[in-house]
Amino acid sequence: MGDPRTSGSWRGEFERGGAPLKCFGLLLFLTLAACGGGSGGGPVTGAAALREPVACVPYARARSGIELYGDAGTWWEAASGRYARGAAPRPGSVLVLRPAGRMRDGHVAVVSRVLSAREIRVDHANWASGGAKGRIALDQPVVDVSPRNDWSLVRVWYPPVRDYGVTAYPAAGFVHGGQAVAAR
Repeated sequence: MGDPRTSGSWRGEFERGGAPLKCFGLLLFLTLAACGGGSGGGPVTGAAALREPVACVPYARARSGIELYGDAGTWWEAASGRYARGAAPRPGSVLVLRPAGRMRDGHVAVVSRVLSAREIRVDHANWASGGAKGRIALDQPVVDVSPRNDWSLVRVWYPPVRDYGVTAYPAAGFVHGGQAVAAR
């Protein structure tokens, strides 16, 4: 049959640096290049740059681009004269929940989808407690339970129980991105 080092077998090719070794080298190069390449778009910014655990305010600010600071419950007043505000949800807007009960600082969540006049989905952080505290939750249901259908009272999906929470929370409204008033 001949010498296996010269017969074209895989072992022979490997020992001589043939095709299998070349394929391995190419695969190694491509793998390492992919690890270092990233997206090519520079540093990761916005909500994608946040690491859990994270509070609702920095998450909403990064996700929506709305540059407000302070506790979540202060966002409604802080947005006055700077951003458009309203009672109707829009994708990308921030739902502001007023402080109430154990939620002393309020809460903010970014509208991801509007499903109907009384149902939206939000992306938010730090809604759950215990081991889930500080986690980011995407596309979570929120329903308007206000008597006047004006989004002044809402119930929010609670992931640990896979259902809406029992508490209805007072909502200030929605802060919409973009400048409401020209700089003075």
